[in-house]
Amino acid sequence: MKKLIAFTILAGSLLAAHASGLDSLEKFVQTARTGRAEFTQVVTSPAREGQSARTKKSSGTFEFARPDRFRFNYRKPFEQTIVADGQTLWLYDADLRQVTQRKQAQVLGSTPAALIASAPDLATLRRDFELQAAGEKDGLQWVQATPKNKEGQLHSMRVGFRGDQLAALEILDSFGQRSLLTFGKMQVNAPVGPEVFNFKPPQNADVVKQ
Repeated sequence: MKKLIAFTILAGSLLAAHASGLDSLEKFVQTARTGRAEFTQVVTSPAREGQSARTKKSSGTFEFARPDRFRFNYRKPFEQTIVADGQTLWLYDADLRQVTQRKQAQVLGSTPAALIASAPDLATLRRDFELQAAGEKDGLQWVQATPKNKEGQLHSMRVGFRGDQLAALEILDSFGQRSLLTFGKMQVNAPVGPEVFNFKPPQNADVVKQ
C-alpha cells in the first residue's frame, strides 16, 4: 500500500510538471504579443569518424510581433540578419554580401520561429506540430515539438520555460545537427515598432529569390 501511495504521488507530480510546460507554452503564445531578447546560440555538428563533435557559438538580438513578424540580428562572430516582414522572409549574410528572399507563407509554418513568435495559440501550433510535455531539465520545463511534415530539414524541437518565461529553444535537424538558443533579458510585450521588421537589401548585395 505504501508503495502504491508513493507511486501515485510520484505520477501525480510528474503529470503536474508535464502540464506546466504545455501551460507555459500556451500562456506565452497567447499573451506575448511582442517581445525582444538577447540570445546565445551553440550549434553542435555530429561527430565524424575519428573526430569529436564540433561546436560553433554565436550571439545577437531577437525581436518579434505576432502574428507574422520577427527579426534575428546575429552580431558575433559573423553578422547575419533574418527578418520576416509579414510577406517575405529575408536572410542577409554580410560576409557573403548575399540576400536570400522567400515567400514567408511557404516556409514559416513548421519552423522554430513559428513556434515562439508566430502562432497565436496551441491549436494553431498543433496543425504543424505534435506537442508533448518533456518534463524538467536544467531547471526548465520543456515541451517537445515534432513537425508533422516529415519531408523538411527540421527533425524536432524542444522549448524550455523558466516559469512562464521563455528561456531556451533546442533544435535538431535531419542531418543530426543540434542548435541550442538560450534567451536573456527577455522583455515580453515591450514596444516594438513596425520599422524593426522593414528590410531593404543593401545596394552591394546579390539577391537570390527562392
